Amino acid sequence: MNAFIRAFRTPELRAKIFFTLALLAIYRLGVFVPTPGFDPTNVMVCAESAASGQGGNVLGMVNLFSGGALLQLSIFSLGVMPYITASIIIQLLRVVIPRFEALHKEGQAGTAKLTQYTRYLTIGLALLQATTIITLVRTGQFFVGCNLTLVPDQSLPTLILMVVTMTVGTVLIMWFGELITERGIGNGMSLLIFLSIAAAFPVSMGQIWQLQGWMTFALIIMMALVVMIGVVFVEQSQRRIPVQYAKRMVGRRMYGGTSTYIPIKVNQAGVIPIIFASSILALPQLIASFRPESAWAQWINAHLVMGFSFSWIYAAVYVALIIFFAFFYVSITFNAEEIADNMKKYGGFVPGVRAGKPTERYLQYVINRIQSAGAVYLAVISLIPLFALVYLGANQNFPLGGASLLIIIGVGLDTVKQIDAKLQQHHYEGILR
Repeated sequence: MNAFIRAFRTPELRAKIFFTLALLAIYRLGVFVPTPGFDPTNVMVCAESAASGQGGNVLGMVNLFSGGALLQLSIFSLGVMPYITASIIIQLLRVVIPRFEALHKEGQAGTAKLTQYTRYLTIGLALLQATTIITLVRTGQFFVGCNLTLVPDQSLPTLILMVVTMTVGTVLIMWFGELITERGIGNGMSLLIFLSIAAAFPVSMGQIWQLQGWMTFALIIMMALVVMIGVVFVEQSQRRIPVQYAKRMVGRRMYGGTSTYIPIKVNQAGVIPIIFASSILALPQLIASFRPESAWAQWINAHLVMGFSFSWIYAAVYVALIIFFAFFYVSITFNAEEIADNMKKYGGFVPGVRAGKPTERYLQYVINRIQSAGAVYLAVISLIPLFALVYLGANQNFPLGGASLLIIIGVGLDTVKQIDAKLQQHHYEGILR
């Protein structure tokens, strides 16, 4: 509480906090503004049916990151998913396209260029996703089981207006995130995701209270506290590899001779493996939705879809995909060869390990061992909603588990650290008082 009081007493930091809160409020307001061309009354009826679990969950991950805006078909229906997808694609393309890797190594100028490419790709993905969503709504595949007319006027100008509106909504969200990062407290896009997920918690917990009773509700709250403590502990855990820099003379000055470390988090991949795995598992259901009466589509809906029944096949495939993508993503983002070369270039070495190739092999060995524990940790966290489905009678929108829990805690910890760092800058007294 003392930190929050000092934050609001600091004029500059107080202005940043109020600016951030204002943009977040505008973002939440846009979630409830319907897209022109849809019938708002029929959309609300179908959305309530889908939210209660009577519809499909093909686009459940997008709805999670949009704060429920997708099911309401609002102007912010796409949420931040196009930007997240574009960022991940640009990051993965660094391995394939040498030009992107060269831009990454150029520093601030190269990073600005990659950010520009990310924006262009975000607009392209938003156009594609908006067109897909409107097509699914028109064909009745978006809200499965809801036969109400959602698009009264299906003329070409109206459809173009709907696509452009959703795309502009995504661009506006991307602008909000960059404004919060530059003029607010930082972590712009992460805070928007945090708000979208946190906004669904009261409704989900209220449904558990009404349907399961106060005993189950209290049990879930106790479980949530225990799980959150464990997640915070793991997210803050890291292996520090010591690095020693040799002394060297440059002109008349002595450089080096310092000790530092390379921090390697237990969960180095973050929430990306869960997002990848959920997206891959959504593809079979999407394909099956076009031929729901066929035998193979019924098998997919019974074994590869998370609905009201638990499937061991779904759980096994889900865990296998998470573990695979955890190692895959870390192998791309953590370049042991580049780190070893930089250490050798500046006279750094790991005590007891020779510089060059031995250091590269040592770093790869350490990251593989740590990531093994991190991948198992991600798999356990992602299975919480599945076991809640079996033992607590929850639905697929159970809030305490998987990507939602990791994002809520991770963004919360990062935001608190940024506010604390800004406080230390303003209230630093130095050696002399």
